[in-house]
Amino acid sequence: MSARANRPLDGVTVIDLGQIYQGPYATLLMAKAGADVIKIEPLQGEPARLRAKVGMSATFPFAMLNSNKRGVTLNLKDARGRDLLKRMAAKADVLLENFAPGVMERLGVGWPVLSESNRRLIYASGTGYGLDGPDRDNLAMDLTVQAASGVMSITGFADGPPVKAGPAVVDFMSGVHMYAAVVTALYERTITGRGRLVEVAMQESIYPALASNLSFLYNSQGGVPPRTGNKHGGLAIAPYNVYPTADGHIAIITVVEGHWHGVLDAIGKPELKGEPRFANNAARVQAMAEVDGLIEAWTRTKTKAEAFAILKRHRVPSSPVRDLAEVMHDPHMHQRGMLERIDHPDLGEIVVPTSPLRFHGADKVETVPSPKVGQHNGDVYGEWLGLSAEEVEGLKRDGVI
Repeated sequence: MSARANRPLDGVTVIDLGQIYQGPYATLLMAKAGADVIKIEPLQGEPARLRAKVGMSATFPFAMLNSNKRGVTLNLKDARGRDLLKRMAAKADVLLENFAPGVMERLGVGWPVLSESNRRLIYASGTGYGLDGPDRDNLAMDLTVQAASGVMSITGFADGPPVKAGPAVVDFMSGVHMYAAVVTALYERTITGRGRLVEVAMQESIYPALASNLSFLYNSQGGVPPRTGNKHGGLAIAPYNVYPTADGHIAIITVVEGHWHGVLDAIGKPELKGEPRFANNAARVQAMAEVDGLIEAWTRTKTKAEAFAILKRHRVPSSPVRDLAEVMHDPHMHQRGMLERIDHPDLGEIVVPTSPLRFHGADKVETVPSPKVGQHNGDVYGEWLGLSAEEVEGLKRDGVI
């Protein structure tokens, strides 16, 4: 056997049937941890790829989430395609999919079938609402789960309608949970020698993130949590808001009394440290409008960079509100290697994320651009599964791969 590479998931083979964001993000994290991820797509490509401009085989989201994966095509509606998937699953460590519940079973390639031929297989299923329960078959996308989970009800300003969160928080939160479930099962397998079925529901993965808002239910004896704009979700911390500056906005939060004292020093009001109506957080919550007014009167006289520099000097948690172009070119994130510029064959030079998971002492996984449709059919079906060149060509001709 060749020596194992110095990467946490080296030697782990993942069959990736993920689509859009949830599944592909989980398998991107696996690929960047050293796993060999084989992405399986329909013959025309997965939905995120199909949004590409004419003449291109990738969109930016697809390129971002499918780096470091080998790409193959497979027609699961053909019996020969399903047989190929069974053969791949028999050799793999992990199979991950985020189809609607029951799709894989109806095709005859669900967990009960695949686990029979590979007792060590970890089968990961990502769904909107779970593999059972009364809402199992509700159609689920990030937007609809934000609505169903309560996220939308508490996002926006009090005098406005419910608003979705800007990023696809449900898709990516559930993708991280899928990664965690798979890696947990891989650890268990080192002890038991057996794989298992693991599942993540989008609705369940986002619920814990509502902690601050849920606290309102208890603090108000059952009152429905309101939309609080940029204030604390439970209206339980002050100051906690986004304040206007001379050239933009700045976010400021205080968690301990030392932070509040820092705010007063920063805005030139140290004499208010002994003021009873600001004596502690509970008092400041009652005087929230006045607290916000004090801070806003100061921030409006500064640029966001000036305000941030002063608040930082006084050890107050704060940050200028930056746009995505600023963040994409952030020197800090590039220096740490979280963001990386690559030359993509379709999109040219783009900035892609690597992985927020840091394995100190491990060898870096160099970023490889996302594959074209079926780019590695020959490698995977030929070299890995052992089909002859003639067999691969025949399957391609018949629309199986």
